[in-house]
Amino acid sequence: MLDNNHMTRSISLIEAVPYLRAYANQIFVVKVGGELMEEPELLNFMARDIAILHRLQIKVVVVHGGGPQLDRLTKQLGNEVTRVAGRRVTSPEVLDAAKMVFRGQLSLELVAALTKHGERAVGLCGADGVLVRAQKRPTVMVTNDAGEKVDVDYGEVGDVKSVNPDVVHSILETGAIPVISPLASDETGRILNVNADTMAVEIAIAVEASKCLLCTNVPGILTDVKDATSLLHYTDLQELDELDDNGAFSEGMRPKVAAIARAIEGGVPRVHIVQSSRVGAIIEEVFTTDGCGTLVVRSKDETAPEDLVLHK
Repeated sequence: MLDNNHMTRSISLIEAVPYLRAYANQIFVVKVGGELMEEPELLNFMARDIAILHRLQIKVVVVHGGGPQLDRLTKQLGNEVTRVAGRRVTSPEVLDAAKMVFRGQLSLELVAALTKHGERAVGLCGADGVLVRAQKRPTVMVTNDAGEKVDVDYGEVGDVKSVNPDVVHSILETGAIPVISPLASDETGRILNVNADTMAVEIAIAVEASKCLLCTNVPGILTDVKDATSLLHYTDLQELDELDDNGAFSEGMRPKVAAIARAIEGGVPRVHIVQSSRVGAIIEEVFTTDGCGTLVVRSKDETAPEDLVLHK
């Protein structure tokens, strides 16, 4: 059940008009986390909001994760869930589970939810049509949760090398919504697990999206991870670097912050973080001046005053 704390405020048509004009025929990439798909009611509301964006002539690309579901199936199959520095270690057994969860269960559930709201959705993964070419991540040195520097082999994990935007554009041109699972292939056809935030960001860069929205289990960027009232509604890369230097980000948030920086440096002008459990969050974030999450731009100093009127 949803409580009132998870309900968004109503949005007037007059308030939304400037944003409707600005974003018609633009491409938005929306990354949906697995935590949202644990709750059928939340998934239904998210599908409704994506359908609203689409009917307002915004071209929407959906990329989904599935961490909680993959953890559960991995344990059910008798395998260990391992993460280092906030990133999953993917053994061959875990990769098999990821194929079942991502390309099977969750892709179908998202497509079905969008179909319920009158949309045509096409489920695929990065390997389909060679949409995303990846390369197995080499052994890297990272700082673990204990503060120790260790060499880590992340296993069957891929780093994105290239994205073919034609695959996405061909689906968008039919009026359908691509629903993309975070699996990709290397040059030999080997399937690799790719971080869903990374997948969303690289696709957003390739298709020249005007926005990338990351739906997650936190309200946005917090200056104090223990204080939900420390939410930053508007920030830039310099401030994110300063917060990182001051230890403001948890291990789970640091890869997400890195993905945000990559998107902006790659040419996506606006990246948003919104909370999956807040009903209507992406509509409120996109079509109101105040929003409800965090907007990140390259530099607040370089943002023209007229752009600030169109918030986000």
